[in-house]
Amino acid sequence: MKVDVILGLQWGDEGKGKIVDVFTPHYDIIARFQGGPNAGHTIEFDGKKFVQHTIPSGIFHPSTLNLIGNGVIIDPFIFMMEIDKLAEAGIHAEENLLISNRAHLILPTHRMLDTVSESMKGQSKIGSTLKGIGPAYTDKFARNGLRIGNLNGNDFMERYRTLKEMHFHTIRSYNADLAGYTLDGLSFEAYEKKWFEAIDRMKTFRMVEGEQFLNKSLDEGKSVMAEGAQGTLLDVDFGSYPFVTSSNTIAAGACTGLGISPHRIGKIYGIFKAYCTRVGSGPFPTELMDETGAILRCNGNEFGSTTGRPRRCGWLDLPALKYAIMLNGVDTLIMMKADVLNTFEKIKVCSNYKIGGEVREEFPFELSDDTLEPVYQELNGWNVPLNSIQSFDMLPDQLSEYIRFIEKGTGIPVEMVSIGPDRVQTLKK
Repeated sequence: MKVDVILGLQWGDEGKGKIVDVFTPHYDIIARFQGGPNAGHTIEFDGKKFVQHTIPSGIFHPSTLNLIGNGVIIDPFIFMMEIDKLAEAGIHAEENLLISNRAHLILPTHRMLDTVSESMKGQSKIGSTLKGIGPAYTDKFARNGLRIGNLNGNDFMERYRTLKEMHFHTIRSYNADLAGYTLDGLSFEAYEKKWFEAIDRMKTFRMVEGEQFLNKSLDEGKSVMAEGAQGTLLDVDFGSYPFVTSSNTIAAGACTGLGISPHRIGKIYGIFKAYCTRVGSGPFPTELMDETGAILRCNGNEFGSTTGRPRRCGWLDLPALKYAIMLNGVDTLIMMKADVLNTFEKIKVCSNYKIGGEVREEFPFELSDDTLEPVYQELNGWNVPLNSIQSFDMLPDQLSEYIRFIEKGTGIPVEMVSIGPDRVQTLKK
């Protein structure tokens, strides 16, 4: 058996959680392969709304196992809050959730480091979610990190204290007033206490050798979907650096984030919005800082599910989309939030970039808003609501033409379109 991969092709927030939830009944295992509580995967059904940060989006289907892979970093406090919210809705995640022993922990001092570091950058802020993501991955690659498998070790507390003191030494070098910083509204000491309480609860979950479990499951004929977080254009190597996340968000990250061979990779699904959004700082060629951008934000409820920050909005960027497709080897495209464009009589798509007076299709090394000008093509909008549409072939002609334009520009078929937030508002070709 092969591992199918589902991931975002833009700057995150594409709607991966919803599509993973839609696909889950067809898979035995859903495995999250990177990122941490900086993710916000939103799932809506039966009048309920859930936002997953660390737990895979297949958790709502009790017959499917969900694995938090080794490439994910976990804040026990945030993780247990997520568990408790699910329990309030009658969903008991401990029954079908597994955690890789090799997944790294986010310590309270990682979050403090993140907060202090970002505040010291002034106008050069990355736009961090302040969840400790960067510092935790830094410790991972500096070989200082603590992993899930260390929780039951006799030396865990000693290693924790050593790492904590190392972090405080770094924080003090910023000359920061630690008393002025809080974590989720709590003092460091209060947060640390709750963090350790969450650690004790986490120990009751099933912890496995994730790579062994997945490869054995594949050998037994089990079907697996790898779930990515953030988006391709936030990849630490290939995104709009330095305004990126700290992990590999592309399909190759599924191999290192789960411990599977490239030979095990099957179909790759790429998810994109019918327009573009971005949270935080960084270049955004098609950003609309006008009434049109405000309409997109309002219609699409474009506010970060993790941070609550308003998302920057703009037209679809075809060169960036083609770049993401190339990096991931996408087989199938899934277009989200088509309904957000319902009210537009005309819709623009960036088909090329103009850089230094030269028109080009390629995504550049430096994506600078100062030197790059988007070249647009204009298409007719459908300008009708989509909520009554129940099949792909019922889509308005103008929306079908919009889809064909994207397919022609990318060379990849669009086989699914989302026309609303609920899981049932998903049309398959």
